[in-house]
Amino acid sequence: MNISGHDFIMGMSAIGAGIAMISGLGTGIGQGGAAGAAAAAVGRNPGAKSAVTSTMLLGQAVAETTGLYGFAVAIILLFVKPLG
Repeated sequence: MNISGHDFIMGMSAIGAGIAMISGLGTGIGQGGAAGAAAAAVGRNPGAKSAVTSTMLLGQAVAETTGLYGFAVAIILLFVKPLG
């Protein structure tokens, strides 16, 4: 089997894109934990619903950026021509 340098780089780019998408796993776990904690907090103190909801949404937006960065890296690795 003879693998050229271009084939090797393209294969490694695909593997790197897959690894970059693992960031979505942490994002999902973090957002689920935040939503569960917010639901528990609202259950304990319904009067603080707006404060808890706004804090939760801010935290989820920050957590989502990790997943979006991973997605952007994966798209760049898959579709940008590394050898010109």
